[in-house]
Amino acid sequence: MEIKPVEISSSKMFGGYNKRYKHYSPTLGCSMTFHIYFPPPPSSSHKFAVLYWLSGLSCTDENFIAKSGAQRVASSEGIALIAPDTSPRGLNVEGEADSWDFGVGAGFYLNATQDKWKNWQMYDYIVKELPQLLSENFPQLDTARASIFGHSMGGHGALTIYLKNLDKYKSVSAFSPVVNPLNCPWGQKAFTNYLGANKADWEVYDATCLMALISKFNDVRATILIDQVSNHSLPFYHFYLHRSCHRPLHKGEDDKFLHDQLMPHKFEEACRKAKVPLLLRLQPGYDHSYYFIATFIDDHILHHAQALKL
Repeated sequence: MEIKPVEISSSKMFGGYNKRYKHYSPTLGCSMTFHIYFPPPPSSSHKFAVLYWLSGLSCTDENFIAKSGAQRVASSEGIALIAPDTSPRGLNVEGEADSWDFGVGAGFYLNATQDKWKNWQMYDYIVKELPQLLSENFPQLDTARASIFGHSMGGHGALTIYLKNLDKYKSVSAFSPVVNPLNCPWGQKAFTNYLGANKADWEVYDATCLMALISKFNDVRATILIDQVSNHSLPFYHFYLHRSCHRPLHKGEDDKFLHDQLMPHKFEEACRKAKVPLLLRLQPGYDHSYYFIATFIDDHILHHAQALKL
């Protein structure tokens, strides 16, 4: 079992390279794959800041690299993109592939406590194992300069990981994130199976709850950026910065998961109460897909470039 990453594919893009790697993960107890986009280096000794992307339900490490178009601005800004997989694979746990929103492809970026799902330790994989693996094997990466973002389930992961590790990440953003999994069907299904029935154990993986639980979030400096779909004809924005607030005239409606699964107003209210700067942009007419992500990905890359001081 090869713990050291082995390159399994490479393709040139915008002067840099998309490279895919495979390694054995002691944290997850299985082989894992991940992608790195390396921008063209300005010199042989240059070290790139890193930006982790966490994908959503049913995705792999390939979706973002193939569909987002993030490499163009990552190349011009000099940011390395890291795209890991979304769950352990190949463990043959009974029922692991029975549904698209739980098990394989649906790790929810938490550490499972229930014995059946003991290998589902995606929080430790993303926060601990993967950064160490990158630091030890890719000298061109400066893993001490890192930010994180994601989509849907991955937006949930990015927000919770950032809020629990403000010393490790300079900024966070998300597309259509699951912000209150305690109160949505996706989260309730996953958390019951991974964490057990005690909802108090769920709160540390819920971004809305984390805002209320931990006072240190008053130290959040970088504005949190969230893009969420609306079906209105004009975009509008919520912006909270400490006590200042600019409110829209009306609320946004759909992507189809907005009301039952995503509930951005819950996180918005938690940020307001915690006086944490949030830019929530409601974008009209898009859906929950990579067409939406590709449309606004440049803004997110630039958001993180500013926080990383590039």
